[in-house]
Amino acid sequence: MDTKELKKWVKGIKVKNVVNSDVEVENKSPLVMLGKGRQGAVFQVSDDICVKVFGNVDDCAREHYALTLGQKTDLFPKIHARGARYIAMDIVKGVDIREYLQSHPLTEALSAKLIEMLITFKKIGYERIDHHKRQIYLQPDGNLKVIDVARTVWRDRVYPYPRKLLTSLGEENKAIFLSHVQEMAPKLYEEWLHYIRMEEISHQIYQVLLPQKPDKEKMKNLSNQLLTTKNEEKYVAQLHGLVHKVFKEEWIKTMLARGKNPDTVMAKIDRYWDYRERGQYRTGDRKRDKDRKREKDRKRKDEKRFVGESRDSSKSHSDYDNHDYRKRFVGEKYR
Repeated sequence: MDTKELKKWVKGIKVKNVVNSDVEVENKSPLVMLGKGRQGAVFQVSDDICVKVFGNVDDCAREHYALTLGQKTDLFPKIHARGARYIAMDIVKGVDIREYLQSHPLTEALSAKLIEMLITFKKIGYERIDHHKRQIYLQPDGNLKVIDVARTVWRDRVYPYPRKLLTSLGEENKAIFLSHVQEMAPKLYEEWLHYIRMEEISHQIYQVLLPQKPDKEKMKNLSNQLLTTKNEEKYVAQLHGLVHKVFKEEWIKTMLARGKNPDTVMAKIDRYWDYRERGQYRTGDRKRDKDRKREKDRKRKDEKRFVGESRDSSKSHSDYDNHDYRKRFVGEKYR
């Protein structure tokens, strides 16, 4: 394939993304458009090669990455060239599952192929282990090929079961496919059924919460119970815990980046904080001991001062004897 010629043709194609709709295409190249979707449009380059032109560079990069992960398998079209907004690849021939099921039954053999497809997705590192039936093509030899795999990677949240595939099959074929899964992979079936039920419960919870309007004034008053900054003792404890958590999380990240064992790192951090807390406890004990010692010293000084004053009031026996009440006592005694 002449990549220079391909680049020149692609320059004559303008693809613009449209919110919640297929892309808009302006084609001034000699290439014939085969189809378009939400992310881009596909044009025929030769009998066996096509080029997909994207509306933005991010979708192109995502699709290229996803296709690259699967190049060592037979499930994906081979990549021939790539630019900032285009990918040249094999034309996927055959019939997509959507059209096939309109005139053919869903057999156990085809269900097995679909399960194998999901297993391949998992093996090569896709985040979304799922695909729509219209993007899955059945080949003349009975194998499958997939297209439009950009949304299978770089995903933060995905359904934990092939929801898109099951939904796209329709209720009848969905039930047939699940019955095949139950026979061929019973543990997998039980797990999918569990997540399907969890999704149904989530919808029910949403319907319960949707009409409810909270009393904002009541909530404002109740939420005061959660405040901690006005109570100094609680505030210090909360702040200490916050610093503890941040330190622990950041230290774990640092140690993991250095290749340390995470369990060993966490154990050392826990020991460190235990040591710190014990140290603070001992510090408190020492402070209390010092306070007690100062109190004892003060009392001892008071006792010494009292004793000293007693001695000052009777500096000598003669002074004591010369005191008026001493004389009076003596006189009274002998009279």
